[in-house]
Amino acid sequence: MITLNLYYLIKPLIPRRVQLYIRRFIALNKRKIYKDIWPIAENCRKLPLNWHGWPSRKQFALILTHDVETANGYKKVQDLMQLEKQLGFRSSFYFVPERYAIAKADLMQIKKEGFEIGVHGLKHDGKLFKDHKTFMERAPQINRYLEDWEAVGFRAPSMLHNLEWIQALNIQYDASTFDIDPFEPQPEGVGTIFPFIVKSKTNHNFYVELPYTLPQDSTLFVILKEKSIDIWLNKLNWIAGNGGMALICTHPDYINFGRTPLKGDEYPASYYTDFLNYVLTHFKGQFWHVLPNELASFWQNNKNHFDSIS
Repeated sequence: MITLNLYYLIKPLIPRRVQLYIRRFIALNKRKIYKDIWPIAENCRKLPLNWHGWPSRKQFALILTHDVETANGYKKVQDLMQLEKQLGFRSSFYFVPERYAIAKADLMQIKKEGFEIGVHGLKHDGKLFKDHKTFMERAPQINRYLEDWEAVGFRAPSMLHNLEWIQALNIQYDASTFDIDPFEPQPEGVGTIFPFIVKSKTNHNFYVELPYTLPQDSTLFVILKEKSIDIWLNKLNWIAGNGGMALICTHPDYINFGRTPLKGDEYPASYYTDFLNYVLTHFKGQFWHVLPNELASFWQNNKNHFDSIS
C-alpha cells in the first residue's frame, strides 16, 4: 500500500500519455507472467455451498456496470444508455461525487429509465484506502451521497478495497473486487465467478460482494491495445459454461461513439455493441439479466445457503 500511496502522490505530475506508456509496459510483462491463469483461472469456477442455480433455471447471470470517471465520461452516459436500451439491456452507472459536477436530476432520470446508479468512491484521488483513519473520515461523506442519491451500491476507484472497512458504508452491495486481474493496483483476486456475502468481524452487519468477472475495457483496449473482443467472448463462454456471473465493468470515458476521431485512450463503441449482440445471439433465453441491486437482493435472500467470507 505504501507503493500505491506514492504512485497516487506523483500521478498528477505525470502526463497522461506517459502514464499509459508506463502502465502498458508493466501490463505486457504481467501478461506473460500470468498467461496460464488470466483471463481464465479454472479454480474460480467452484460452486457456492448448497448452490441451486439462478432463478428460472437460467444458465448464468449477466450484469452490466459502468464507472464514470471524468466529466467527459459523464457527457457520454446518455449515449451508452441509448445503445443498451436499443438492444434490450440495462445497467448500473457509478459516479464520483466530488470529482465533476453531477446534477441530481440526471441521476433520477437514469433511474426512471430503468437503470441503476451507485457511488464510485468520493474524489477518485487514490487516497480513500490510504489508511483506516482516512477511510473512516470519508465514509460519512460517501454515506450522505448514497442516501441523497437513493443508491445501494458502491465501487471504489481503481478497485482498491478493504472488505472490512467497507462495512462502514450503508450499502446493500460492493463491487470493488474481481475474480482475477493481475493488472490492477491491488491485484489479489477473490477467486470466484459468483457473488458472496461479506460479514463484519465486529458486529452482525453484512453486504453482498459482486466481483467483476470479465476484464475491464480499459485494460483490454486502452492498456493492452487489443483490437478485438475475443478475450471478452472467450471468458463469457467459460463463465456461461460454468454457470457463473458474467459481470462486466466498462467506462463511457473510453468509448468513442463516432462523433470525434478516435483518441489513444478510446475504443470504438462497436466493440461493446458487438459484445451485447453476441450475448443475444449465442445465449438467447439462457441468461438472467438483472441490475446489481437485484442480484444482491437475490443473494441476500439466500444468504443462509451460500458461502460467505468473514
